[in-house]
Amino acid sequence: IFLLAGPPAVGKSTTARALAAHFEKSIHIPVDDLRDMVIRGLALPGGDWDEKLVEQLRLARESAAHMALAYRQAGFTVALDDFWDPASRLLEYSRLFEEPQVHRVLLFPSQRAAEERSQKKEGYEFRAEGIRFLYENLATQSAALRAEGWLVVDTTDKDAEATVQTILEQV
Repeated sequence: IFLLAGPPAVGKSTTARALAAHFEKSIHIPVDDLRDMVIRGLALPGGDWDEKLVEQLRLARESAAHMALAYRQAGFTVALDDFWDPASRLLEYSRLFEEPQVHRVLLFPSQRAAEERSQKKEGYEFRAEGIRFLYENLATQSAALRAEGWLVVDTTDKDAEATVQTILEQV
């Protein structure tokens, strides 16, 4: 199981799909898609992290972890992607972190690269605020994350395939 995390617009989904393609039996689980299944009352990350948002993030992440374990048990390689959440530090996945062969990967290009990539996507204004906030947070945490077992990959000058090769070489 590979959990790919990072700030908005750094290529998590693209990289997760490319990574999954390297294995004979694989699945890509984009956690944003699980959250988008909410029909009414979807809470979006932004300035206020209220109880409704925290609940929806927890439910989506617990569901993704359950799916990942079920697919792995059936012999699939799992590439799961989610945004880095400084409030929870993705501890909703702690059940996964206790399992063998679970690789935590933080995609972490330069802030400038993340901003440039984000400008190419719809909803840039929302992501720009999130990028600034997360880079302030992650700049002080990357060493601690490495110590916790996270593989931190600078993807500034890498496309998805080069990022996948870096991940596969280091796990």
